[in-house]
Amino acid sequence: MDYIKIKFGNDFDCLAADLEDSISGMFRPQANAMFRACEYSWNPCMDIYETSQEVIIRAELAGVEKDDLGIEISAKAVKIYGQRKEMTRENRGAYRLAEIQYGRFERVLFLPAPIDPEVASSSYANGFLQIRLAKLPTDITHKIPITDG
Repeated sequence: MDYIKIKFGNDFDCLAADLEDSISGMFRPQANAMFRACEYSWNPCMDIYETSQEVIIRAELAGVEKDDLGIEISAKAVKIYGQRKEMTRENRGAYRLAEIQYGRFERVLFLPAPIDPEVASSSYANGFLQIRLAKLPTDITHKIPITDG
């Protein structure tokens, strides 16, 4: 699949980032804002794509142990959370650049189509988590009996 990058400018990027932070904040446990920023310190990059029969999520989680990951699924959203533990730092020198983020993370992703939470699988290899979710059929209709009353 080819990706097309579209850049609207800095104002739109800031607005989109603020909106995503606001929406993500609604699903985090309520706590003092100072402590919330420390508890969830980074957002891993993720991709969501879909085929005619499934929704596939990939998350870039380099350095996160499989035992430190959690996934919760509903028919409309997926919550991925976990922790990347800080690596030991060298004491002999001074850091000139330190961009790798550590600590807890949590992402809630709203799905583009209804899925069956009972039909899901996940795998973790080479720092990438992949979740495969079966879509619910949308062309099935149900006949409902009409009662008196």
